[in-house]
Amino acid sequence: MHVSTNRTLIDKKTLLAMIPLCERTIYNFESKGRFPRRIAISSRKVVWDLAEVEEWIDACKGSGPAPRPGVGA
Repeated sequence: MHVSTNRTLIDKKTLLAMIPLCERTIYNFESKGRFPRRIAISSRKVVWDLAEVEEWIDACKGSGPAPRPGVGA
């Protein structure tokens, strides 16, 4: 039996409009498990689950301000 989940998938253009990071940084975060994994829907097209990306954004908001380089230790 197949259960429909009604997921919304977003392409790279939409992701980059939502997340002000370069593609390389997003890829590095993904490879370290710090960002939702992309979903390969073909050999040339990848997408992300919108709900997972929004959860990541919410988690970033809840983590407080980012440390400034060279401040503290």
